[in-house]
Amino acid sequence: MPLPITIATRESRLALWQAGHVQALLEARGHAVTLLGMTTRGDQILDRTLSKVGGKGLFVKELETALEEGRADIAVHSLKDVPMDLPEGFELACVMRREDPRDAWVSPHHAAPADLPPGAVIGTSSLRRTVLLRAMLSKLKRSDIRIEPLRGNLDTRLRKLDEGQYAGIVLAAAGLERLGLAARIRHVFAESDMLPAAGQGALGIETRAGRPDLAAALAPLADRATWLAVAAERAVSRALGGSCSMPLAAHATLDGARLTLRAAWGDPEGEARLVTAQGQADVADQAQAAALGERVAAELRAGGAR
Repeated sequence: MPLPITIATRESRLALWQAGHVQALLEARGHAVTLLGMTTRGDQILDRTLSKVGGKGLFVKELETALEEGRADIAVHSLKDVPMDLPEGFELACVMRREDPRDAWVSPHHAAPADLPPGAVIGTSSLRRTVLLRAMLSKLKRSDIRIEPLRGNLDTRLRKLDEGQYAGIVLAAAGLERLGLAARIRHVFAESDMLPAAGQGALGIETRAGRPDLAAALAPLADRATWLAVAAERAVSRALGGSCSMPLAAHATLDGARLTLRAAWGDPEGEARLVTAQGQADVADQAQAAALGERVAAELRAGGAR
């Protein structure tokens, strides 16, 4: 049955694109959909890194409040921003087909980090990208290059780059592609060099628990292969403490029934080395995918991840 559905969304250009994308898909199925734009604490606090002010959950709390108060029915998130454990009474009702999960190098003058001049500055908001970049630069013997925090929405980060505050920045390829900014990409990192974050490139839709009408409306938008992959990825993070802001990468791919999961952890303050782990399993549901994630997390811990 057609439903009236209100989508809670952040008001950044990328978040509005994502919400509008879901809106169009639901409207094509006969539902009446409106958007409720909101500013979150994560959007307001720009002078400190996320790891120091509460993690990426700051991007979803206000949206969850709108769901709890009945002002909205669903919230559309970049799945990599969604905490591993949702508050009681909420559920991840849909995971959509993943777009490009890789990281992109954006720079007006330099084709790749290896081409940077002495003393150059790279900007990133992510502890994961920081430890992966440190490992990459260590292999290149480029101890002269600095990695500095970069906060703000995608347009703000690009503006800071264009103003000359950074020689290059690292962003999610999917976000640039969704906004028609693929031309800004100078280089897409191979997953072997920059392993993606759990859920990167995928959209997740959150609802209040106990809404079978919404679950039915969202079911046609879900992608089983992506959902199984991100269930394994998110299980790695959950097993290591559940924070979206930890220096952890996890990426899974499904081939038939075979799920392959790779993960990496690094210490942003210690040596520029990575602890890596991987595993494979035949999976038929999210519980089996999550079990694979827990095994890979245990291997990371055995290697020194914390």
